[in-house]
Amino acid sequence: MDDDAVSHFTGDIPDFYDQGLGHAMFEGFAADIAGRAAADHPSRLLETAAGTGIVTRRLRDMLPASAELTATDLNADMLNRARTKFSVGERVTFMSADATDLPFLSGSFDTVVCQFGVMFFPDKLRAYREVRRVLRGGGSYLFSVWDSHAHNAFARLAHQATIQVYPSDPPSFFRVPFGYHHVDVIRDSLREAGFDAFDSSIVRLESPVPDPALFARGLIFGSPLIEQIRGRPGTDPERLLETLTGSLVRELGLPGRPLELQAILFDVH
Repeated sequence: MDDDAVSHFTGDIPDFYDQGLGHAMFEGFAADIAGRAAADHPSRLLETAAGTGIVTRRLRDMLPASAELTATDLNADMLNRARTKFSVGERVTFMSADATDLPFLSGSFDTVVCQFGVMFFPDKLRAYREVRRVLRGGGSYLFSVWDSHAHNAFARLAHQATIQVYPSDPPSFFRVPFGYHHVDVIRDSLREAGFDAFDSSIVRLESPVPDPALFARGLIFGSPLIEQIRGRPGTDPERLLETLTGSLVRELGLPGRPLELQAILFDVH
């Protein structure tokens, strides 16, 4: 796999993602962003980069039954996993869609939500412009990005582990989700896309990780990193798993201590 293909969450990646990372990394932030979105009482809400439906599930639980919820993702395999979290009759529409070319009419939604997806969009300005287009006048865009490795030690350790195990050709994946965190740069792009009201805030959470090996497996096998590894002849992902698990236990004190996480949330109009 080309190292640039960092947004391809396909095959069995969604299962490892959900099982290994869902609770540890995403559930707490999902509750936060869904609560903020529901507070605006939208009647039509769009979620982009919905992944395995972690935020989608929270949104459906918090929104009134009459609200129309549409969840999109570029990867159909992620959405297939998301569908398993909903029963027949729940008002949620799943659709495979490119966030930089949304298949909706202008002004279709009151609110757009995106948790930890923007970092993977190849053309972020175009994605922002698409959100601005599909929002009605006065609508809001809520999205989050990961803060840097300096504020998310687990990501730094994962990146360092790949360098340690593959020193001559380290996979690039962990530079991407934790490399888009400069608030001024993001605000400039949003302004260029047509937004004129911005609010950003730091969100810090702690999350228990009862099984560090399962978490490490999620970081490796639940992301496109695994395809980057498999593309290197003679490499063994289990070696990386052992190295990363040891680092998480030794340096972060897992499972005895909670995992410390930090993100940046944007509320844009």
